[in-house]
Amino acid sequence: MSQPKERTVQINGHPCRMWEKGEGKPLGYLAGYGGLPKWTPVLDKLAERRRVLAPSLPGYPGSLGHEELDTMLDWALATQELLETAGLDGGDLVGVSVGAALAAEMAAIWGPAMVRKLVLVSPLGIYDDAEPLVDFFAVRPGTISGLLCAEADTFDDLTACPPGADETEWRIEMVRASTAAARMLWPLCDTGVIKRLPRIHQDTLLLMGGEDRILPRSYAKRFTDAISGKSDVQVLPGAGHLADLDQPAAVAQAILTFCG
Repeated sequence: MSQPKERTVQINGHPCRMWEKGEGKPLGYLAGYGGLPKWTPVLDKLAERRRVLAPSLPGYPGSLGHEELDTMLDWALATQELLETAGLDGGDLVGVSVGAALAAEMAAIWGPAMVRKLVLVSPLGIYDDAEPLVDFFAVRPGTISGLLCAEADTFDDLTACPPGADETEWRIEMVRASTAAARMLWPLCDTGVIKRLPRIHQDTLLLMGGEDRILPRSYAKRFTDAISGKSDVQVLPGAGHLADLDQPAAVAQAILTFCG
């Protein structure tokens, strides 16, 4: 698996990493909890047919600036600037977990001018008192990996310290990523997006892991029922919350078939 091209852009005066690989129509990718500590197989598969651009959100690996983002509006504006700077406005957009919460905001607030087709993988952003999701900000240390992926080793491998990197600095970077997610979603992962979902008129595909231990399956229907555009749900066997890590081939195929 070859590595992507890397560049740095400035968002709110802070550096944010941008990865790019492949040719063809642009496809934006906002990663899930933990961000992208490294290039992943699903991105490589997508890059076989599309020009994949994977920006790192503020505070996630390769980027800074999350301390200045206090509200969902702050996060939405920073993400919009990141996508626009990458040249992704008007292209197809994929979001996973935390990234899906922001991808939905992009489609709802800026419409087709920002997002042509929308793919939400295990999207966060809503909360149902009758069927609450698992509060992964409150789980015991060492258990988060088994909640995020069907096999805990999958997430552990993604976030393992790279060869040659300083262990202490790497742990700080991973804590920073968790802090960024908490600034956006704590305590209930409820961003209020349910009120904005009817503004999404774009075709939308929602992918759920069949073994998702965080999101109840009913949340998929809540999303699609609220979205005004044509929407569909696919459940992926053998995939947990971060389905793109557990089943990269199946996720990539579903995205490419939907987006064209």
